Amino acid sequence: MRLELGKVLIKDVQFGDTTKLENGVLTVNKEELIDLILEDEHLASAELDIAKPGESVRITPVKDVVEPRVKVEGPGGVFPGILSKVDVVGSGKTNVLKGCTVMTTGKIVGFQEGIVDMTGPGADYTPFSETINLVLKCEPQEGLKQHEHEKAVRFAGFKAAAYIAETAKNLVPDEVEVYETDTLLEGIKKYPELPKVGYVQMLQTQGLLHDTYVYGVDAKQIVPTIMYPTECMDGAIVSGNCVSACDKNTTYHHLNNPVVHDLYKQHGKTLNFVGVIITNENVYLADKERSSNMSAKLAEYLGLDGAVVSQEGFGNPDTDLIMNTKKLEAKGIKTVIITDEYAGRDGASQSLADADPSANAVVTGGNANEVIVLPKMDKVIGSLDYVDIIAGGFDGSLAEDGTITVEIQAITGATNEVGFNKMSTKGF
Repeated sequence: MRLELGKVLIKDVQFGDTTKLENGVLTVNKEELIDLILEDEHLASAELDIAKPGESVRITPVKDVVEPRVKVEGPGGVFPGILSKVDVVGSGKTNVLKGCTVMTTGKIVGFQEGIVDMTGPGADYTPFSETINLVLKCEPQEGLKQHEHEKAVRFAGFKAAAYIAETAKNLVPDEVEVYETDTLLEGIKKYPELPKVGYVQMLQTQGLLHDTYVYGVDAKQIVPTIMYPTECMDGAIVSGNCVSACDKNTTYHHLNNPVVHDLYKQHGKTLNFVGVIITNENVYLADKERSSNMSAKLAEYLGLDGAVVSQEGFGNPDTDLIMNTKKLEAKGIKTVIITDEYAGRDGASQSLADADPSANAVVTGGNANEVIVLPKMDKVIGSLDYVDIIAGGFDGSLAEDGTITVEIQAITGATNEVGFNKMSTKGF
């Protein structure tokens, strides 16, 4: 599987009479895009705004973040099973608008939604303070049920991203990166001396607005399976969940998964990147046993020497994480896990809800219970009505002077568990 990812670098985003992309400047016809979004009868209204790095702007409650991509050549289209036909994607050529996003906000769906500040101390915790964000505020029809509300806003984000990505379909990209994965037998023949490494990606599937979709299918319904890593880059996996903002994998995270990108960088050099095993994080014990058993079986079948396992969420999914680790290690597969911590505001509590001695190689995204004070911003896109009730907030989080005191779990991407965050450790 070979994918050419063409990066069209975005220098600015603005509104205008025609949607176009010239010399790195994306111009969006606001009225045309809003009309497209409001074709969905579940939405009562839609507004568009632009937030740029360094501006005194706060966006909340953030639901999803999507990077605009368009299929230039090859089978299928971006977001297969959702906006495109259910073809296997991940090959051919795809162009991406690099440096901008579509971000969705509006009336809260579930309490685990987040905050993005474009400047100030909060901006240091989210990667989306460094992107130009086309923010879509969608309000649901009166009485719309939560799941219908979430789906309508989710699809609105995808539609908006696909709409503006069309501007790059016929452009020559500024940069091109090539990602290629051989078939298993070809890869073993090509790199016989290199350790075979796979990526076990745990997808949030706890239900009750904690959902992830694979080729349009709710991942609660799948059993673990093998994917080419490049399938993720064409939107085969998308977010539909309201897990805590700090460690939620937005659709942007799936499209730009740094574990996949970093393993590709070492492919053929220090390791043989065999592929991705996707698994889920269901709530019942039998489902956890089934999925972790099958993940370990697939890893053994692929002949892996090592595996990286990433989690999404915390608490209940900690059990899935440890089950996967124990069963992989029991088969002789050296395993590194990526998680984050809920260790209390003083950092003194147990970091994970489950543990095992075999989980002895751990990368942490940080302690989500750390408290931060966010200063007042000149402009708010969305609403401050929900700051006191989002995960990480509390009664009185929003002060009269406009400052917000919250745990960093309220900041979108702050402790992300695929490593797409801005925190690191400091040596002494």
